[in-house]
Amino acid sequence: MGKRRKEVLYGMPTYIMLSRVSPEGLTTLKRNPSRLQEVNQEVEQFGARVVQQYALLGSYDFITVLDAPDAETVARISVELGSRGTASYETLTAISVDQFISSLRG
Repeated sequence: MGKRRKEVLYGMPTYIMLSRVSPEGLTTLKRNPSRLQEVNQEVEQFGARVVQQYALLGSYDFITVLDAPDAETVARISVELGSRGTASYETLTAISVDQFISSLRG
């Protein structure tokens, strides 16, 4: 199945962005909690869509589910946000279980 056909069936590719907030980022969040939504708007200006976001307890502070046209867009977002020094990011490609099963069937 070609890339265009997959996009028609499944929409844009999905990415998971795991975030760790730096001490400076924590100070910013404490002073301005709505900064999270502001950053999400910036992400959308780069061409991705924030599908869902959760605050976490554990090794990461946030998980963000993104739809984006391609890995290059997500890489740019990661570099742009990471260059600010307020958080570090780990980004993963995700595929739906239906898409995964379809790929196994050929």
